[in-house]
Amino acid sequence: MPAETRASRFVKNGREPADEQRRIRVSFEFFPPKTEEMEKTLWDSITRLAPLKPNFVSVTYGAGGSTRERTHATVKRILGETALTPAAHLTCVAATCDEIDAVIRSYCAAGVRHIVALRGDPISGLGERYAPHPGGYRNAADLVAGIKRLAEVEVSVSAYPEKHPDSPTVEADLDMLAIDVPVVPGILPVQNFKQTKSFAARCGASVPDWLAERFDGLDDDAATRKLIAAAVAAEQVLDLVDRGVTDFHFYTMNRADLVYAVCHLLGLRPSHPSGHAAAAVPLSVAERVRGVG
Repeated sequence: MPAETRASRFVKNGREPADEQRRIRVSFEFFPPKTEEMEKTLWDSITRLAPLKPNFVSVTYGAGGSTRERTHATVKRILGETALTPAAHLTCVAATCDEIDAVIRSYCAAGVRHIVALRGDPISGLGERYAPHPGGYRNAADLVAGIKRLAEVEVSVSAYPEKHPDSPTVEADLDMLAIDVPVVPGILPVQNFKQTKSFAARCGASVPDWLAERFDGLDDDAATRKLIAAAVAAEQVLDLVDRGVTDFHFYTMNRADLVYAVCHLLGLRPSHPSGHAAAAVPLSVAERVRGVG
């Protein structure tokens, strides 16, 4: 009996009852570009990924509002030139409540209806102790309350994959998060392993030995690193789908190729000419057994 490849189970077959189908949904994260060349790369990526019909696309916000104007401009252009739903990031760092409230109002005036509320990193960098602004919001929970007070918008928050660096225990983390809403895993295709390992260490996150072994000896081989990155990301999402996960948030780093490839493995396809996107759902149990191909 032929074995079914894991990726093939996400191709729509059209014979499953609707309540047995698990629709895959994705969202993409971008950062505001600093130069004209970076802006072209960003918009090439947005153009490439938009036909996959993401739930939303988020745009990051630099520490202390360092990218505030560029974030606002990027979000406004997405609203004006695409059919995508933008989610604007917002942090508590180095700003008073009044200053942050002004940003919230400006987002709403531009048409933003989804904000990603974050505490933000210490001004001195990851690994340092965070100190709230004396006149600002204390943390993400405080910021969420401020946003809800000012606007009727959807609000998303984030969490560390293991434990927040400032949290005494995992239990304290869970108590702070008070999770009673869907949790969406963030997926980053790792192309620069050394950089990723350094970033993880500053966040207090661990890097498994098997991942280090995948990239061993590839410091000067960017092409192979890219292939390995795609394979690792694909393994992650397929394993998560096996565990019942149907929503994924991809950190694109403003590049579409690897993210597009992983989404393809998940069964996502560009919109048809009629305007309807092909659904991404797994195969029935019977088809998993006999295989497809």
